[in-house]
Amino acid sequence: MNDVQKHRKDVVMMNRIALQRLRSTRIDAPPSLLPFATPADVVAWFGAIQGQDYPGAKWSLGVRIPGLTDAAVEAAFAAHTLVRTWVMRGTLFFVSAADVRWMIDLVAPRLMTETALRYHQLELDAPTLSHASTVLAAALADGQSLDRPALFAVLESAGIGGLEQRGYRLLQRASLDGLIVQCGVRRNQPVYMAMDARIPPSPYASREAAAAALALRYFTSRGPATLQDFLYWSGLLAAEGRAAFHAIEPQLTHASVEGAVYYWHPHTHSDSPPSPALHLLPGFDELMLGYRDRSPSLAAAYANAICPGGNGIFKPTLVNGEGRVIGTWTRTISKKGVVVRPEPFEGGLSADQHDQFLIQAQRYADHLQVPLRTG
Repeated sequence: MNDVQKHRKDVVMMNRIALQRLRSTRIDAPPSLLPFATPADVVAWFGAIQGQDYPGAKWSLGVRIPGLTDAAVEAAFAAHTLVRTWVMRGTLFFVSAADVRWMIDLVAPRLMTETALRYHQLELDAPTLSHASTVLAAALADGQSLDRPALFAVLESAGIGGLEQRGYRLLQRASLDGLIVQCGVRRNQPVYMAMDARIPPSPYASREAAAAALALRYFTSRGPATLQDFLYWSGLLAAEGRAAFHAIEPQLTHASVEGAVYYWHPHTHSDSPPSPALHLLPGFDELMLGYRDRSPSLAAAYANAICPGGNGIFKPTLVNGEGRVIGTWTRTISKKGVVVRPEPFEGGLSADQHDQFLIQAQRYADHLQVPLRTG
């Protein structure tokens, strides 16, 4: 095979990877996979989904369950089947309540170690951290749920000050201690509850088993992906992440493309042609944030368009039926409804794409349960 033939083969394979990622992330699921029934089902499929943008994360669930409303996601939080906390890489994620204990057990030791310098800078020694965590857990006992300002007031009444700088770290530490967890957002403030008997115990007897379970969910829900993608997303130490990967590798299929090896679970593979659909994804959707290397889905020339200056703030994306990002989109919400506008990278949308855009814009408006407006 000469260089030209190899290049053409690699292009074909990268296109297949983009399409299969669209399917494994369940944006355009293969017919062989049963549809999701609940928000917790979606999150459990992924292991966890990015949750720092709370409204956007709720729409990530809506993308994957037709007809799912924002209110239905809020109901899942109220029923404690869905929670939000710091797990992978110390970032906020949505997690199924059935999974949150073992995930925290898996990631918390490293996150605490990585945060040790910041604790020192904030004069948060071990006794202070322990005392604050105990105070927070006690304030949320007996089924109480309190928002962040209320918990800060509790800490201040216990003699723990400097919360403008230290409050965030104290809430995060109590969460990593497995004592508290977010159960929603109220008036733009996270709300916490105690992670008590309402949250099931971990089903895994060892760190190794938990890490392997995380790896299997990752490659099932996001494959084709590389080992480096998994290590980046999970934030596990390289040695532990590699061991977890090797434990589940026999269950995966793989292919080499442009010097990288991509792995996926055969259960999510489909040979059906791409659909004509156009998808409106939130900025922090797993199709973008679930990988270290986003090049199969996003041309390098447009990386700055979805994350200007690499500032970590991702714009909502327009994704075609082949799994390629072709632009961004904006929405303006008012009392009268929501206005949704496409911003394609090149030129305008074709007539067919515009029709598909309107279909998905209506889905988004239905998710918010507000009228779709045209301007």
